[in-house]
Amino acid sequence: MTVNDSLFAFSLAALLLTLTPGLDTALILRTACAEGGKKAFHAALGIDAGCFVWGVLVALGLGALLAVSEMAYTVLKVCGAVYLSWLGLQLLIRPRSSFSNGDDNNVSQGSWFIRGMLGNVLNPKMGIFYVSFLPQFIPAGHSPLIWTFILVSIHVAIGTIWSVTLILSTHFASAVLKKSRVVRVMDRATGGLFLCFAAKLAISTR
Repeated sequence: MTVNDSLFAFSLAALLLTLTPGLDTALILRTACAEGGKKAFHAALGIDAGCFVWGVLVALGLGALLAVSEMAYTVLKVCGAVYLSWLGLQLLIRPRSSFSNGDDNNVSQGSWFIRGMLGNVLNPKMGIFYVSFLPQFIPAGHSPLIWTFILVSIHVAIGTIWSVTLILSTHFASAVLKKSRVVRVMDRATGGLFLCFAAKLAISTR
C-alpha cells in the first residue's frame, strides 16, 4: 500500500467511524444544546486529547497490552463502565431545569475537557480499535511511531470538524432546546443513553 493509498483509505475509514453515532456524539450534542457551544467545544477537545493519549500508548507499544491481557482489558472496561454510569445517573437523578450564569459557573471549561477526555481514555474499545486498526494503514518501510501520530492526527481533524458541525447545527434550535422542560427531558434521555453505553461496555468482549 502506497503512502497516498494509506492516507486515502484511512481517511475514509476514519470518516465513517466518526459519523457513526456513539458516546462522543451524544456528549457533544447534549453539551452544545444545554451548556452552549463553548463548553461543547471544550468537550470535543477533550475527546481529541483522549485519541492522542491512545495514540501515544499504541505508539509506545503499551496499547497492545489490552489485546493480549484479559485482566488489563477487564480493569479498564470496568472503570469506563463505572464512569459512564456515574455520568448517566447524575443526569437522570438531577436533571437541570435551566442553564443560568450561575449554573455555568459551577462547571468550568476544564471540567468539560476532562469529561470528554475520560470518556475516550476509559473506553478500552478505543484502545483495541487503535491497536488493531492503525497498523493496517502504515506503509511498509515507514516509521510506525511517526505514522501512528499522522493517522491519529487525521482522525482527530475529522472528528473536530464533525464536532464543530454538530455544535453549529444546535445553534439554530437553541431557543427551544434551552426551555426548562426540554432541558430536563434531554438530560434524562442523555443519562439513559450513557447508562446504555455503560452496560454495553460492561458486557463487551475483546
